[in-house]
Formats: sequence, structure tokens, C-alpha cells
Amino acid sequence: MKKILIADDEPNIVAALDFLLRRNGYDVLVATTGREALELVAARKPDLILLDVMMPVVNGYDVCRAIRAGDPGKSIKIVMLTAKGEQGDKAAAAGADLYFPKPFSTSELLGVIGSLLAG
Repeated sequence: MKKILIADDEPNIVAALDFLLRRNGYDVLVATTGREALELVAARKPDLILLDVMMPVVNGYDVCRAIRAGDPGKSIKIVMLTAKGEQGDKAAAAGADLYFPKPFSTSELLGVIGSLLAG
């Protein structure tokens, strides 16, 4: 079973993504701060991370850079969730595989997750 880390501090988004991903057969981890996300990556080695840009303690860009700097972090797929208007080039520069604007279509997000984990 593929393991996905949801790193977001908005309870409504976390709850919706947690339900959606579990219903689609994924093992789900949740972090509500950037520091917690980094700890879970080190301890549990997820296959993919849904990473919010605006995170407390450590922002999503810094979390992404820190993950990419570590050896196991190079193989983890990272999708940065950004509010409309934030630039995807910043997410790419931080090392994200792609960025996905909020609000998002859950079916589109599931498609992206499936594609990233398949290849």
C-alpha cells in the first residue's frame, strides 16, 4: 500500500484529503506543521507528500528543500498545494515534482497522485 503524507494546517483540507485518500486505498499520514512533516518523512518514509506552502514553524518551500537534500528524499514525490496566485516556479525551484493550486478538483488530484506513484 502506498503511503501519502498530507502536510497542511487547514483542518478541513486535511479531513477531506484523509477521507479521499483512504477511500482510494492509500495509507495516510498527517502533519500540521513543517517540522512535524520533516519528522514523519524521516520516520515513516512516505511515497508521496501533499505539501501546503503556508505551513507554521517551517514553510512548505523549506520543507521541500530539506527533503530533497536528504538521500531518501530524492525518491519521494512531492506535490505542493498552493493558493491561487502563488507561483509554481517557486515550488519547482524548491524541488517539488509539481504544484497544484487550491481550491482543487479531488478527481484531478487523484489522477495526478496515481500518475506520480505509477511512474
